Amino acid sequence: MQIALLAGLASFLGTVLLIPVFITFYQAKRIEGQQMHEDVKQHQFKAGTPTMGGTVFLAVVIVIVFIVASVFRMLTGGVMAILFILALYGLVGFLDDFLKIFRKINEGLNPKQKLALQILGGIVFYLVHINAAGLGGELNVFGHFIHLGPLYFAFVLFWLVGFSNAVNLTDGIDGLASISVVISLITYSIIALVDHKFDIFLVCVAMIGGLLGFFVYNRKPAKIFMGDVGSLALGGMLATISIALRVEWTLLFVGLVYVLETSSVMLQVSYFKYTKKKFGEGRRIFRMTPLHHHLELGGLTGNGAKWSEWKVDFFFWGLGLVMSLVTLAIMYW
Repeated sequence: MQIALLAGLASFLGTVLLIPVFITFYQAKRIEGQQMHEDVKQHQFKAGTPTMGGTVFLAVVIVIVFIVASVFRMLTGGVMAILFILALYGLVGFLDDFLKIFRKINEGLNPKQKLALQILGGIVFYLVHINAAGLGGELNVFGHFIHLGPLYFAFVLFWLVGFSNAVNLTDGIDGLASISVVISLITYSIIALVDHKFDIFLVCVAMIGGLLGFFVYNRKPAKIFMGDVGSLALGGMLATISIALRVEWTLLFVGLVYVLETSSVMLQVSYFKYTKKKFGEGRRIFRMTPLHHHLELGGLTGNGAKWSEWKVDFFFWGLGLVMSLVTLAIMYW
């Protein structure tokens, strides 16, 4: 446990020290920063803020975990699987950000390219970690293992790609995704510790340290954003951890914030297309999606009272914390 805490402290300090260097480099090279979607008028003043900060905390955490795990003989298949997903999904996000910022391709990777790379990572993860270790075929649903057979392969791909993109959608206002993931990782740290999975505990604590170091600069007003390089990797990491701990069902509770954010987008798009086809004009359920923008523009009650970014943050962080406590109560009460 002490080793993991030291790794978390090292990740925190490494990120805190390197982010200013990254920001200075960004500004010295006059690299064009984050561009805001024209519909998100309340955030246009943030245009130009340095992004791709996820590169820093990912690199710091991966290096520290790999070294510590190697030295203390904790470099297990589970740790390697998580580091692999962090690196690969981080690379997918890095390419997406790179094309947007350096090649001026507004879309970055197109949806098909991004999905193909994410699925490729899921296939490698399944073949190398799950299938080779003989772990596949059974899905944990509230403590009961259901035999899915070959369908478990489809589940793994859906879980990785789905939550990778879900955290990506959540990363829309200052500090929201970083602390939401910290709360999720604290929950998985407790589960790993109780189950004596000290290798997974090490990875969780190290990333918590890295994200807290990043939050020093990502809290409102953010001096840097994590970019797709950070958010895609974090979502993939959470899915991988839930699978490695064999508690897949918990991510629906622990990650309810990400589920709600993604569901709001899916409902909005589906309803808009349906009403456009039926009535000739598209109608909306939410003021704007993902859900955090809906809250910013008018809160929950619909009375037009706008929420500040801090209020939205605390609402989602509180929801994530409550659902994490519910998850732990279900498991250990």
